[in-house]
Amino acid sequence: MDMKSVFQRPPLADCVPELVATARGERKASLVIRGGTLVNVVSGELLPGMSIAVQGSRIAYVGRDVSHTIGEDTVIIEAEGRYMAPGLLDGHCHIESTQLTVTEFAKAVLPLGVTGGFFDPHEISNVLGLKGLRLMLDEARTTPLAAYMQVASCVPSTGPELETTGASFGPAEVAEALRWGPDMIGLGEVMNFPGVVYGDDVMIGEIQATLRAGKVADGHFTWASDDWRLPVYAAAGITGDHECVTPEDVAERIRLGMYAKMRQGSAWHDVAETIRASTEMGLDTRRMMLVTDDRSAESLLHEGQMDFVVRHAIAQGVKPVTAFQMATLNTAERFGVARDIGSIIPGAIADIILLDGRLAEVNVTATIAAGQLVAEHGQMVADWDGFVYPAEVMDTVRLGRDLSAADFRIAAPVQEGNVPVRVIRVTENHVDTKEVRMNVQIRNGEVTADPAQDLCKIAVFERHHGSGSHAVALVTGVGFTEPAAIAMTVAHDSHNLLVIGNDDELMIQAAKQAVAMRGGVVVVSASGETRFPLPIAGLMSPAPFAEVAAQSESISRALQQSGCVLNNALMTLSLLALVVIPEIRLSDQGLVVIGADGIRKVSLFVEEDTSEA
Repeated sequence: MDMKSVFQRPPLADCVPELVATARGERKASLVIRGGTLVNVVSGELLPGMSIAVQGSRIAYVGRDVSHTIGEDTVIIEAEGRYMAPGLLDGHCHIESTQLTVTEFAKAVLPLGVTGGFFDPHEISNVLGLKGLRLMLDEARTTPLAAYMQVASCVPSTGPELETTGASFGPAEVAEALRWGPDMIGLGEVMNFPGVVYGDDVMIGEIQATLRAGKVADGHFTWASDDWRLPVYAAAGITGDHECVTPEDVAERIRLGMYAKMRQGSAWHDVAETIRASTEMGLDTRRMMLVTDDRSAESLLHEGQMDFVVRHAIAQGVKPVTAFQMATLNTAERFGVARDIGSIIPGAIADIILLDGRLAEVNVTATIAAGQLVAEHGQMVADWDGFVYPAEVMDTVRLGRDLSAADFRIAAPVQEGNVPVRVIRVTENHVDTKEVRMNVQIRNGEVTADPAQDLCKIAVFERHHGSGSHAVALVTGVGFTEPAAIAMTVAHDSHNLLVIGNDDELMIQAAKQAVAMRGGVVVVSASGETRFPLPIAGLMSPAPFAEVAAQSESISRALQQSGCVLNNALMTLSLLALVVIPEIRLSDQGLVVIGADGIRKVSLFVEEDTSEA
């Protein structure tokens, strides 16, 4: 689909004649922002009494007097008493985690001062393959955002022996996608870090295809600090990583020449700890970036996006200008596009935000994207044609059979008594889980959920090919205090059907409803049934931002009423099938342990497991 945006971002080379003519005053600026305090992220200064002249989509002149560029048709924005800063950039973001389309995501974040980002659509890629990636790229090109897409590196995140996905990428797919245009910026987070370290041909081939295309490769390394394998990983040409949870993690990556991305998502709050690499260790901040990774529509509505992350970093003791650098210039430099975005300099694209009050408050009151005023006082003032997804992407939930009670039973090795089992323990506000060993009571040869011990069943059903593959295990930390269940087709990263509950009948009911509505989230409890339809690949809604946020909030309320009070529970639970983040997860292929020695399947029953022998 070839849809042209009204927010054009032509190459600098094509704009040089009119930019130079405007800077001389021979041609008049299309827009002037006059008399504000410039947040100069290049020099690290705050410069009062500055003005900016824009020609088309790019900045022609920056100085104290731009009167020579003003003509009778020049639009003038008075900025006295306001700050003028480069538009915020998200250096690592999965748009699908908002459950919004790219269009609605843009409408949500532009009023917050976010004018661009580097997006890894590996959620839709795991469901629809290159078709899904291309759809999101095409949609992004219609918006005002400086949207750069990455090719998902891990489709699947590991291999078919550990999980089943809807598609598969290798070096050929990576090379093809990187030829789609300069806004295909590189390779998305390489989550199969053991594959890189130990020389997996597919992973090495994908990185080689990326580097040969002159693009950048992003990382995802979750082995512990001071691990000898991080330098091996870096040697592959991976130059950025967002899996930093301690200041030592940040330091180790920067010392190896990598960019350390400090994450503040909806359900994982790492900045307060990782920012200490700057505030306490005193490390140079040039290779530190602020990112979101995953934020829900609820979080966008009530907290914000990159504006929230910058505010949070400042609250931890980071100087405001430094925090802005971490969310603008550093990010642009990391991806090699600092000539175009990330600062307010002559020749750059005019992605500019105006802020009122103290800079530390990050109170964005106007957003200019590609030289056009697109948002003011928290509201969009620009519009563009909508993007229509084809019908086939609305039909991606294919179990191939009806579910029954037998699908949720866990057969035990004994008829009665107690047996030791592995249980997934949820970690609130962090991406990791913990493996705990518990003795569970067996009745009639079955393992059952035990609300008294906060012990739920967790099941994953393959939903892409109708293979019937599924697995059932146990999880604790969900918090249900009454009979309840949740079913969802958002289950990182394979996005199979994930069902969690302490009552088999409610689990069946929730799962069947999620399938019937072609994907989404369903919570069933004594209080009733709450639905959140996500028909686009089983991941996203075509509804407007406000409606999606309201539906997401209704799921949160339903979970809370059932006793699950985890912060951003939906996002936290959706990661329980992600078999590349320690310590233990469940896929349709079974329980998977992610440890220092690699990734392997294990048995639910401890004494049955032979993988540790």
